[in-house]
Amino acid sequence: MTVWDDLVGQEKVAAQLDAAARDADALVTAVAADTPLPEASKMTHAWLFTGPPGAGRNQTARAFAAALQCVSPDRALGGTPGCGFCDGCHTALVGTHADVTTVAAVGTQILAEDMRDTVRKSFTSPANGRWQVILVEDAERLNEKSANAVLKAVEEPAPRTVWLLCAPSVEDVLPTIRSRCRHLNLLTPSVDAVADMLVRREGIEPAVAAAVARATQGHVDRARRLATDPAARERRAAVLKLPLRVEDVGSALRAAQELVDAAAEDAKQLAEETDGKETEELKAALGAVQGGRMPRGTAGVMKDLEDKQKRRRTRTQRDSLDLALTDLTAFYRDVLALQFGSRVAIANADAEDALERIARGSRPESTLRRIEAIAACREALDRNVAPLLAVEAMTMALRAG
Repeated sequence: MTVWDDLVGQEKVAAQLDAAARDADALVTAVAADTPLPEASKMTHAWLFTGPPGAGRNQTARAFAAALQCVSPDRALGGTPGCGFCDGCHTALVGTHADVTTVAAVGTQILAEDMRDTVRKSFTSPANGRWQVILVEDAERLNEKSANAVLKAVEEPAPRTVWLLCAPSVEDVLPTIRSRCRHLNLLTPSVDAVADMLVRREGIEPAVAAAVARATQGHVDRARRLATDPAARERRAAVLKLPLRVEDVGSALRAAQELVDAAAEDAKQLAEETDGKETEELKAALGAVQGGRMPRGTAGVMKDLEDKQKRRRTRTQRDSLDLALTDLTAFYRDVLALQFGSRVAIANADAEDALERIARGSRPESTLRRIEAIAACREALDRNVAPLLAVEAMTMALRAG
């Protein structure tokens, strides 16, 4: 099983990256053996991966990082870098490789202070790997200062440093940065491709795999989560009942409160899993005695960690809300399809009774207004409007139709 096997429905992109990884391997081998470099190469120092949510931008970039770090002996016999089993591939894929640095937005932005050490590291040679790889998972969240820091590093990188930037579209990245990157656009995988992956890789029953793949419309991560996590299925079922619960003002406001509370609970659970461990590890690194006071001069470091954890909780809550809003949008899209007499592309077949009821009780114009209300709620959340206010405005608009 190679690293490319996890790229669902991205055969063209996988072929391009495979060719680049071969040339990258040849470049490193040529330098090590002091032999002439190949005249033409498909490898470059900066890549930009774009595509819709669920297409697998981050997974594709990480698979490429693994192929660049592959140390399989089969390469000398003409094998493809990216075996998926060697130490270089394994550590790159699980995120523990010393020469693969991952940057993800903790809050709503990637701050300059979050990039400072990473940019500095990008100018150094690999410690024990074949390349120094910098993977930025949320390049669209770079603010002005952090984007300028990345620009300087991408303009004049170290000889064996590779930048992998991931964003929804090229418009989300500064023109000066994207002009220095090789652009690869990923497509939304087909429902059949996602279902096939769930059966082969996760051992999911074919009928269940087909149902969750259809419900998520080709979103690989969400399909995997729905297929394997009962709690995720329960949350989705609760969201799909919301359109039937906004018949009066009180019900609409209660539904909004419950939606926000569920998202807050998700953020709380993640915080409980990660914050305590992070805090204890930092205290130990700073030399705190167990159960004792922190050493002098460390209060600022602890405050920085608390701020980072707070930003992460905020983002987790908004990501959870966004997921619920995506499910709601899919619900009303199915309603619209039924109102126009189509059943071919119904995603939420498990909620067909609710879909039929809403479709019979409203007109297509009302359905479109409801879809627009959901989009407006998402935009409000992006502008940092208080979640409860944004969701209450949406549920009231859903009630009005």
